[in-house]
Amino acid sequence: MAEKILMKGNEAIAISAIRNGVDGYFGYPITPQSEVMETLMKEKPWETTGMVVLQAESELSSINMVYGGASCGKKVMTSSSSPGISLMCEGISYIAGAELPCVIVDVMRGGPGLGTIQPSQSDYSQAVKGGGHGDYHCIVIAPASAQDMYDFVDWGFELAFKYRNPVIILADGIIGQLMEKVELHPMKPRRTEEEVLRDAPWATLGKPAGRERNVITSLSLDANTQENFNRKLKAKYDDIRENEVKFSEYLTEDAEYLFVAFGCSSRICEAAVDILREEGIKAGLIRPITLFPFPEKEISRLAGQVKSIMSIELNLGQMVEDVRLAANGQCPVGFYGRQGGNIYTPEEIVEEFRKFNNLK
Repeated sequence: MAEKILMKGNEAIAISAIRNGVDGYFGYPITPQSEVMETLMKEKPWETTGMVVLQAESELSSINMVYGGASCGKKVMTSSSSPGISLMCEGISYIAGAELPCVIVDVMRGGPGLGTIQPSQSDYSQAVKGGGHGDYHCIVIAPASAQDMYDFVDWGFELAFKYRNPVIILADGIIGQLMEKVELHPMKPRRTEEEVLRDAPWATLGKPAGRERNVITSLSLDANTQENFNRKLKAKYDDIRENEVKFSEYLTEDAEYLFVAFGCSSRICEAAVDILREEGIKAGLIRPITLFPFPEKEISRLAGQVKSIMSIELNLGQMVEDVRLAANGQCPVGFYGRQGGNIYTPEEIVEEFRKFNNLK
């Protein structure tokens, strides 16, 4: 029988890292994600699995430690919150440019600037559009429960190594701080050096016998080389768009109205859909689980079915731009959001839904 433990979403990230054979975690404390490192320090995995856990002197240092560990083919990760991720953006761009796998956890807080430690979803554009320089994408996955936080670490590394690409687990402060039962999966051992060589033949590990030395870089010295590399990246991102889209739907089969929401907002929207259904209004919900790649095809299909779509977000309207592009004018697309750590209730969403659709 699977073991179940009550824990915070942030704690689930840490426990999952240990149980999924992560080689190294490099981070710096910032609310509302500090429990990730605190839990790792409490569990002391360096004594059991050999996992390295290091508090760096800054977010800049931690992302560059991730860069180094990823260059060696290791399963390495970091976690932070909104302004901390901003500091990491240059390093994330370098990692994407070097085509290296890693997992980055962003437990969002309000902004801009230092903002508030209260929950937010205002890092959507920073994560999905790429907060650093150059034409690159991170794969972005959005948990909506503590169980997701646990499961997405393993899934994140699977995607990261499959595509040699950074993966961002984009959680809001509510998901990081809420406590729920989490089912623990069987322990995975850390890979041996032989398995690293097998799984990451591109890694730089000195000069093993019979192998050429690999050089990890994101530097191109001429325009044609850089252009060809960017085209290669685009082909990879197109492949990700085609094969890795993930979403969930709630009562969309006969829906006449549609909500789009991710993370904690999707859970609140489910309750709003239930309220409207009880009143005879056929509402439904689509929850993007991958934010990049975005489920544009499914939203486009549903846009041809419903009378309107509302994007519900804890920000000033970042995902709604992608929803409108996906809907492509097939129906009106509205938005409702809160900021500063204020959380909408299902009843509040229903009220805004009525206003947008001119319903009494």
